[in-house]
Amino acid sequence: MTTGRVNPAFTLEDQGIKGLGNVYYNYLEPALIEESLKRGEGTLGKGGSIYVSTGKHTGRSPLDKFVVRTPDVEDTIWWENNKPMDPASFDVLYADMLEHMKGGDYFVQDLYGGADAAHRLDVRFVQELAWHNLFIRTMMRRPALKELDDFVPDFTVINCPTFKADPEKHGCRSETVIALNFAKKIILVGGTEYAGENKKGVFTLLNYILPGKGVMAMHCSANHAPGNPVDTAVFFGLSGTGKTTLSADPSRVLIGDDEHGWSERGTFNFEGGCYAKTISLSPEAEPEIYATTSKFGTVIENMVFDPHTKDLDFEDDSLTPNMRCAYPLHYISNASETALGGHPKNIIMLTCDAFGVLPPIARLTPAQAMYHFLSGFTSKVAGTERGITEPQPTFSTCFGAPFMPRRPEAYGKLLQEKIATHGATCWLVNTGWTGGAYGTGSRMPIKATRNLLHAALDGSLANVEYRKDDNFGFDVPVHVPGVPDLLLEPRRTWHDKEAYDAQAEKLVNMFSENFTQYLEYIDDDVKAAAIG
Repeated sequence: MTTGRVNPAFTLEDQGIKGLGNVYYNYLEPALIEESLKRGEGTLGKGGSIYVSTGKHTGRSPLDKFVVRTPDVEDTIWWENNKPMDPASFDVLYADMLEHMKGGDYFVQDLYGGADAAHRLDVRFVQELAWHNLFIRTMMRRPALKELDDFVPDFTVINCPTFKADPEKHGCRSETVIALNFAKKIILVGGTEYAGENKKGVFTLLNYILPGKGVMAMHCSANHAPGNPVDTAVFFGLSGTGKTTLSADPSRVLIGDDEHGWSERGTFNFEGGCYAKTISLSPEAEPEIYATTSKFGTVIENMVFDPHTKDLDFEDDSLTPNMRCAYPLHYISNASETALGGHPKNIIMLTCDAFGVLPPIARLTPAQAMYHFLSGFTSKVAGTERGITEPQPTFSTCFGAPFMPRRPEAYGKLLQEKIATHGATCWLVNTGWTGGAYGTGSRMPIKATRNLLHAALDGSLANVEYRKDDNFGFDVPVHVPGVPDLLLEPRRTWHDKEAYDAQAEKLVNMFSENFTQYLEYIDDDVKAAAIG
């Protein structure tokens, strides 16, 4: 049986996907929740949300992600960062997955990746789980119903958690597999119920396709001034740096919280929803995100809850610290209706420096911006992972290495060109430690960080005095109203100045050692900007 709304000239059978049981095309949220509950996939939560568990996979499986090594991408994929799969192995994997799917019920969503119609990707999702279909409908951009009548996908994502790959037969690592085939325009996902693989697969596609068109693909959040999309800011940052929190400023319009493009026309969100971490989420600190956890259709992943009251426990991470909620962007009151902005006027690169060396804010030249963009630095601290007893540097190039199919310099150079063309001002903002490293110092005051960001975004920092940082050579403001002068000069916040100098030297050396991998690919100005 086939139900729902679909282009009659382009069904799954037209794609060669045959022999399935019931196929449900483009069901809306109420129907998908009904199907999820009927199939025992989840529990109805407060406000019509749905509580689900993803089993043993509570996060992405980067070691099981492959790119098929076809002639069309052979010379442009960053193979050191992307595991190759032989085309013949993919063909066997695809055939075996289709055979496994026969007789089973599947849910299909036809969706867009990208708010800019000139650069969007039309994607069909074929999924075994109804709640996965609800998740991806929430996270991607949703066509109008009439647009479904002639929808033809650019790519198709097939997600079948019950399919177990055979490493020897399919050329993969384990029973879990994520395989991207650019030539055949297919992504296969098997052996994992973690929903994030769906959206990150599309992000990887866009990260490959858009730079080839001169469009910058960015792992960042973005907002703009009320009534003034020209005044757009983007926020790069790895997990734990405050990207979502700082971009969700009630005094500005939220374009999106995770994935964006920068085209010849400006900034655009790839998504139609948000996928927020919920650990320690509170109504005081993040009231609007907290409120979404009891709204209709929000997908609550891997959270402990009271079986009688359905109250969520935001502190219990026994299932995973990576507990999340997925909700449509319009659930945030100051979200943009169009998900479009202007060319970024300010670019903020967020880092959590647990070494206590970096200043709370610094102004970067375009060359310095490329250096810090390629570095993608933040820190893990003691207690975050077993065996970590002191701060550990984490360098994830372009602030999103797992999703970068091209070499990092391709993104760095494109960013550098766009900064030069449109005159964006770049800032490095440290939300980490001051007055000492982790364990000795204290976390950077959130009030000071917000004051510095507001000063950067409203132009106030253009008129203050700056000094050159002795370690990295970027400009650091000497005085900013509302921020203690002492905080702006990290060395002065340390009781033991010699200990600061030793820590600073250690961090500089870590940066230098990490950056050696890019030296043969970058211009002299970036090499000169690398360290002071």
